Amino acid sequence: MDFTLGADEVVRRIKELQSSGGSVSKKQVKQSDPELVRNALFYFPSWEYAIKNAEQL
Repeated sequence: MDFTLGADEVVRRIKELQSSGGSVSKKQVKQSDPELVRNALFYFPSWEYAIKNAEQL
């Protein structure tokens, strides 16, 4: 499997989604940006953990 995004890029893109008012629900993001979810789950134990990590920065 090819992971094209680094952990920092994953966090940055989640923060962009949050700041633009977009949905960060796993189901919605998986439909609109499956690459982001796939990479997030490679670097973080869960999608929820990736979102919490993005919120802390």
